[in-house]
Amino acid sequence: MFTRRLILGAAASGLALPAYAQNRSNPIKVACAGPMTGSNAAAGDQMKIGAQQAVADLNARGGVLGRQLALSIEDDACDPRQAVSVANKLAGQRVAMVAGHYCSGSSIPASKVYGEEGVLQISPASTNPKYTDEGGWNTFRVCGRDDQQGQVAGGYIARSMKDKRVAVLHDNSAYGKGLADETKKAMNAAGKQETLYSAYTPGERDYSAIVSRMKQERIEVIYVGGYYTEAGLIIRQAKEQGLNATLIGGDALVTNEFWSITGAAGEGSLMTFSSDPRKRATAAQVVQRFRARNVDPEGYVLYTYGAMQIWAAAAEKAKSADGRKVADALKRQGPWASVLGQTSFTPKGDVTVPDYVFYVWRNGTYAEM
Repeated sequence: MFTRRLILGAAASGLALPAYAQNRSNPIKVACAGPMTGSNAAAGDQMKIGAQQAVADLNARGGVLGRQLALSIEDDACDPRQAVSVANKLAGQRVAMVAGHYCSGSSIPASKVYGEEGVLQISPASTNPKYTDEGGWNTFRVCGRDDQQGQVAGGYIARSMKDKRVAVLHDNSAYGKGLADETKKAMNAAGKQETLYSAYTPGERDYSAIVSRMKQERIEVIYVGGYYTEAGLIIRQAKEQGLNATLIGGDALVTNEFWSITGAAGEGSLMTFSSDPRKRATAAQVVQRFRARNVDPEGYVLYTYGAMQIWAAAAEKAKSADGRKVADALKRQGPWASVLGQTSFTPKGDVTVPDYVFYVWRNGTYAEM
């Protein structure tokens, strides 16, 4: 009671409250939203870990604009309807920014809610071009786009596997079909035609029907536009049925959970992803802190951490946490230093220098080719 009276008295008399009191009583609310449950929960966990560490580190340095940050973690389960509910909830909490979502099918509808409510969104992982092409003032991402990733994958298949019989599969999601179609487009433009183009149903456990079809077509390369769970099951079941094909996928395979599903069947699988941020000098100290806690900052851990860092730097430059002011700073100023290196944005909110490369799975780990 005495402490409360003292603070109230100080406020009433016009005296400034101590900095710690101001920081704790008036935090800036931020959020991380992604698949904390469901078949993509490993990716959601990467995002959560990255956001939590970023907020802890920013707060330890005094916060943003002299205020501490308060982080909310929300689960969209990669479901578009749930993502919209999450977006409405966070908008109601008046968060300043959201590091999310993971699935493009979640980011795209959620971004409309955030835009209407003044919330800035920086996705660490959503690669479908529509997210920024059809987005509003508030849509940013620190990863690349499917049309960029597809050019790398499709070009590689056309050059290095021109004599192979290729199947292009997708899960009909905004991410999976978008990436498969961009890869197919680039491959076709380079003169390589696929033998089979087909959709599969995500969430199933038995893909023997599509595997049997690929066996009939004597498929040698399987390009999967989709997530790590289904891609892992498809290649495992293919090899169990004697189809010794090479799996190629996109950035959604960048998790050790992929190998947990495939086991030895995943040996030699390829995937496209940005150059490994764990190896960048700008991330060295943060990576060391993660590893001191026995945490491997793989996949989207550092991309989420970087999204938070970049937002914080832009808020300081804008001298405000207001979403529109920070968005304007992000687009007009920079480049922005973070664990990801120097990042600049186009007027749409895309990174100006995507750097997709190929990774290969060997003995349970992945590394750049």
